Amino acid sequence: MIDQLGLIGCGLMGGSLALALKRAGLVRKVVGYSLSPSSSQRAQELGVIDVTAPSALMAAAGSDVVVLAIPVNATETTLKAIRPVLEPHTLIMDMGSTKRDVVDAARRALREQVSHFVPAHPIAGRELAGVDHADAHLYTDRQVILTPIDRTGAMQTERAHAIWTALGCHVRRMSPEAHDAAYAAVSHLPHLLAFAAINAIQQQPESAEFLELAGPGFRDFTRIAASDPAIWRDILLSNREELLQQIRHFEQALGAFSSALADGRSDTIAELVSQASRSRRQWRMHNPKTGATP
Repeated sequence: MIDQLGLIGCGLMGGSLALALKRAGLVRKVVGYSLSPSSSQRAQELGVIDVTAPSALMAAAGSDVVVLAIPVNATETTLKAIRPVLEPHTLIMDMGSTKRDVVDAARRALREQVSHFVPAHPIAGRELAGVDHADAHLYTDRQVILTPIDRTGAMQTERAHAIWTALGCHVRRMSPEAHDAAYAAVSHLPHLLAFAAINAIQQQPESAEFLELAGPGFRDFTRIAASDPAIWRDILLSNREELLQQIRHFEQALGAFSSALADGRSDTIAELVSQASRSRRQWRMHNPKTGATP
């Protein structure tokens, strides 16, 4: 049981976590803070948080668990702000989509207290941001990646694991480096491609007509292009080295199609499509509880 959760960032992700903990009966009190006062006020109106704090420091004060549901580039400043009120038993988690930069920020900001910090990345979300879209079921049956470092306290890691497991999540542990390499390939690059695809169409005079003719395939492919711009700006920049590597891999794959199309090599085109088709049919989204699903 969490006596008091200090929630820093009362948006979709943080709000959904607070609702999930309340629904599961795992928290007695949620104290929330957002940079925008209207966000925390709205969270209180919706019952996501119980008390609105005037600062990150006050949200963390007296909390046995503190969660940072904020843009990754705000991690260091926020951790420095709350460090004076951390108690020996306090658990701190983030919810960022990148981990190496977050870990580096935590080392600088928390120093000897970095043992309190368990980096976390729940693999869930929506295109619509804001606490109005918070959902107590957002994390159910989803994976959560924990990336503890050598100085992370074993007790804190186990507490973080237990909290996410109690919410019906499937918890995995990875190094921050392995996490960022993997998610550059399977999350950050796909988002970038969706952004670029929409922009490429919009640059053309016939863009409105083209979009009127689009069907379900285009809808599904570009769904993630509607994601929050500020959040994804920070994610793409913070993982730029791994992402640039994935862009190079993609450019090679796209170049193979481009060359085959230019030369009219139908057999090559068919084989390239077949390779992708086989790989996609063989892939299943991993779910340790219910088994693989398409």
